Amino acid sequence: MTWAMFYLVCFLVGVTLSLLSFLGGSLHLPHFHVHVAHVHVHLPGGPHAGTGGEMPFLNFGTIAAFLAWFGGAGYLLTRYSSFVVAGVLILAIIAGIVGATIVFWFVAKLLLKHDRELDPADYDRVGVLGHVSSPIREGGTGEIIFSQEGTRNTCGARSENGEAMSRGTEVIVTRYERGIAYVRRFEELAEEEQASTTL
Repeated sequence: MTWAMFYLVCFLVGVTLSLLSFLGGSLHLPHFHVHVAHVHVHLPGGPHAGTGGEMPFLNFGTIAAFLAWFGGAGYLLTRYSSFVVAGVLILAIIAGIVGATIVFWFVAKLLLKHDRELDPADYDRVGVLGHVSSPIREGGTGEIIFSQEGTRNTCGARSENGEAMSRGTEVIVTRYERGIAYVRRFEELAEEEQASTTL
């Protein structure tokens, strides 16, 4: 195998892997996971910034980019320059590292910029303000609508004290068990809070 053929194969493998990575991510094609040793690079902003402060530099995307840039540069230099084999190899490695770094920083700075760790407390339904969307019968079950983390949600609801609640009643979730929210009227809780502060 000639050096030109070696670089061409590396380029084709890198481009194919990049294409598969893109299609697998955007079209949600079936995929598998390969775990390799990886290096973590700390991103600006510390451990509480966006992605948890670190992202592995050696990952599928950067390896594919390295192979594509390494192979492309090596092939072009072998075919159209007068550099010796060692010179072409060094320049191809530099080109591969540059390509992998560009992909890494693109993902880290643009795609993962708004990523953040999920906090279970953000999804706790106790204390959520909502409205009755399907009337709650006395001692029965109805439905409420509420917003949480920017998403509109619905769930089954029962009155905490067993009373009936009409559609549109503003309620607060006092407890959440087995997919059912137990609610009280917002007015009641507001009056109780006001009474306790005046004492």
